[in-house]
This record gives sequence, structure tokens and C-alpha cells, in this order.
Amino acid sequence: MSKPALISIVDDDRSIRAALARLLMSLDYETEVYTSAEDFLLSDRRDVTDCLIADVRMPGMTGLELFHRLMETGRAIPTILMTAHGSERERMIAIRAGVLCYLTKPLDGPGLMKCISRALERLGSDVQA
Repeated sequence: MSKPALISIVDDDRSIRAALARLLMSLDYETEVYTSAEDFLLSDRRDVTDCLIADVRMPGMTGLELFHRLMETGRAIPTILMTAHGSERERMIAIRAGVLCYLTKPLDGPGLMKCISRALERLGSDVQA
């Protein structure tokens, strides 16, 4: 029996966190929300997160810095970064670093779902996509 995938959302904007969580829960994903990268790193759910969606620009640690920190600790979670202020240069840096998707806000629902599916395919059959 497969378990629902856990998707963690890290964004300093409460409305973005809430909207994404509602959308993903309506699609039968388990979700956790965090106000900062630091909060996510301190969470006991970090090591069971199947997919991470993080804002690029946040106070403190950025989404890309969070991704690098996870890589340094050996916990390479499939990561989707999102931003309202991105550039093609920033997108290329993130993709070359290993980020799965780099999306601009407002998010495109089908595009986001495609990225999540790609993330969960990497994990194998023990999670529900």
C-alpha cells in the first residue's frame, strides 16, 4: 500500500502557503508548511519530505540556499523553486545546481503538477503520486 506523498512548502507569504496547501491537499497529498527555510531545516518532517516547494526570496536563507544546504547534508529532496522576481540567469543557476523546476508566480497549476509528478517519479513506487 502506498502512502500519500509529503510535500513541504516553504514561503514567507502566508497566503501562498495556504493556497498551495489547500490545492495539494485537495489532490490527496500530505502537506506541511513553513514560514522560513530555517524552520524547515529544524523540522522533524524534513527527512520524510518527498518534495519541497520553496520561495526563492525570503528573509534569512533563500530557497536556493536551502537547496544547497540540503545537498551538503546528503538530503537531496526533489525541489521546486518559485519566485515573483526571477530572471533567466537565476533560473539557469538553479537548474544547473540541480533544482527540479524553477517557476514564476503566479503559479501555473498544470505546470506545478507536472513538476510534482517529476519529483515523485524520482522516489519510486512507495509514495502516491
